[in-house]
Amino acid sequence: MPELPEVETIRRRLAPHLEGRRVAGLQISDARWCLPRAPVEVVDAVQGRRLEHLGRRGKYLIFTFEDEVHLLVHLRMTGNLLLDPAPGTPYERVAFTLDDGHVLRFCDPRRFGTGELALGDEALEAFLSARLGLEPLGPELTGARLRALARGRRAPIKAFLLDQRRIAGVGNIYADEALHRARIHPLRPAGALTLAQCEALAAAVRLVLAAGIDAGGSTIDDFRHPDGVRGAFQHDFLVHLRRGQPCLACGTTVVKMVAAGRGTYVCESCQPRPRARRAVRPRP
Repeated sequence: MPELPEVETIRRRLAPHLEGRRVAGLQISDARWCLPRAPVEVVDAVQGRRLEHLGRRGKYLIFTFEDEVHLLVHLRMTGNLLLDPAPGTPYERVAFTLDDGHVLRFCDPRRFGTGELALGDEALEAFLSARLGLEPLGPELTGARLRALARGRRAPIKAFLLDQRRIAGVGNIYADEALHRARIHPLRPAGALTLAQCEALAAAVRLVLAAGIDAGGSTIDDFRHPDGVRGAFQHDFLVHLRRGQPCLACGTTVVKMVAAGRGTYVCESCQPRPRARRAVRPRP
């Protein structure tokens, strides 16, 4: 699934081509994309309007049109936004025709991607605040803030990182890479982290996300830039997808386990497994 670096990569590459342009035509061939709204509602709201800004929050791309019309696009598992792809490109679900003749196509083989309409700035803020936590690339993500969010939580820290209501944009790839750099085992309870560990983790999250953006994201299966180019951060993974290979930091074999219901990669030398808590016996 495209995570924050992949979505930000798309935003940066599309913004110069889209901002200031008017949507001359919008064709939604898959009604599932914009449920619960009907395609005609989205077309009526967007077609003919000028795009003022292409933004991002977490994994959402936010198309902000004039008159406070916002279209929030989520790529989900296999969605791609391609600018002027070759004729016959498969899995097209939506097509935006711009007033300069360029065409932006949303292609998605598994059809999980979505487009949601928010009419008015208040509706946009309500949509985002109900679904997304703090933005990890901004000043909000500090060790102290992370520790406050995690206080009292027994869920594994990997599950905490994947919860978009806590931190927006971190997914499976970048959680694995950040935890390795912070030397924290993915099964460690989130509430058990010390302030020093939270500070190390906050710094590691910022580092891996920035590195992912610099590399144009990670392409493992479907992710492509709008021009079809693949991302490159997969070549810099320290643990993710490296099961059975030596840890690049210490040489210990990287193992794969399940954490938060996701395939998770860890070096249990660099990231010591938390000790099992002993059951307290009742006094006689």
